[in-house]
Amino acid sequence: MDFSFTPEEERFREELRAFLAGQLPPDWADREFVGEIRPEERAELARFMNRALADKKWLAMAWPEEYGGLASPHIQQAIFTDETAYNRMPGGGGTGVSWVGPAIMQFGNEEQRKLYLPRIANGDDTWSALYTEPGSGSDLASLQTRAVRDGDEYVINGTKIFAAGAQEASMGWLAARTDPHAAKHRGISNLIVPMDAPGVTVRPMESMDGGKTLNEVFFENVRVSTENLVGRENRGWYQVMTTLDFERSGVSAYSNARRNIERLVEAAKDEASLIKNNPAARYELADRWIELQVGYNVAYRVPQLQEQGLIPNHEASVSKLYGSELTQRVATTGMHLLGAASQLAPGSPYARLGGAFSQAYLEAVSATIAAGTSEVQRNIIAQRGLGLPRG
Repeated sequence: MDFSFTPEEERFREELRAFLAGQLPPDWADREFVGEIRPEERAELARFMNRALADKKWLAMAWPEEYGGLASPHIQQAIFTDETAYNRMPGGGGTGVSWVGPAIMQFGNEEQRKLYLPRIANGDDTWSALYTEPGSGSDLASLQTRAVRDGDEYVINGTKIFAAGAQEASMGWLAARTDPHAAKHRGISNLIVPMDAPGVTVRPMESMDGGKTLNEVFFENVRVSTENLVGRENRGWYQVMTTLDFERSGVSAYSNARRNIERLVEAAKDEASLIKNNPAARYELADRWIELQVGYNVAYRVPQLQEQGLIPNHEASVSKLYGSELTQRVATTGMHLLGAASQLAPGSPYARLGGAFSQAYLEAVSATIAAGTSEVQRNIIAQRGLGLPRG
């Protein structure tokens, strides 16, 4: 089996790298990595990058041309995600490009496709997924946010939590209960909600790594048109499962792991390094690099399936499971190899690599929880991939 990229794919990667080098501030990735970027600075650069990428039609390049894309191979979209994540670029389409757009293409009507998809591809709208609730995480089908039909509108009441990017999003992709009397998997619908609609309140949450990208979102008698229903009423659970497969299909976990491993390799070149003169440390670092290459092969299998018109299912869970656990292993390796000073936070004069790995270690905690826990991924792989019965 040949895992190499084609010359055309390599040319695109080099073109993209040159573009990012010319657009991003020179020290952006380093500053972003240790948490030095203010939210306003990140949001401003995200808007700038989205406009620049939209001008080249790169935001959603794998989409059909009538929806703002270039009809490029899905592998090129994956390369785009890989390189932008490696450079820790803000923006890039995010949730809108990676899974809301594909979901609208698959489940929406033609009017919805023509209305929303070009705005995503042009960088005009940013999206946040509104799924998780205070009492509904892994058991997402138990969600309680209600959407009650009132004439030609739905009236929404409830609370969502851990909504990534909701504080900056213009649109929300909501899962709500439209039939409280149906079995829990059968009474859910997907609705598109403008985030500036009356009754929507967004409250940022500070996570353990100091970030403020996660949010609580409150809905109090929020009204949206029935035209904002995507797909069939009460059949949204099946759409939710598909969009989660889209979310789990990305390569960004491996992109971030690549940058972190490269930082450790550079640190190992220092004569005083705990890594250079310690064979066990070098072996541990080599193991992480080998695991990274395995992970990339797993991740790039997903766009190959998409290119064949297939929707990744257990394959997406394999990529997500391996990538999120690799993220944690790389962070732990960094803490091991950099010694006690690796625990110091960014800003400390004694912190190794600017405190990058204390930050990475804290960030990595959520990797095996967000978008489905490792336990959930293993169940999906066992049941849908291996055909095993429910335990």
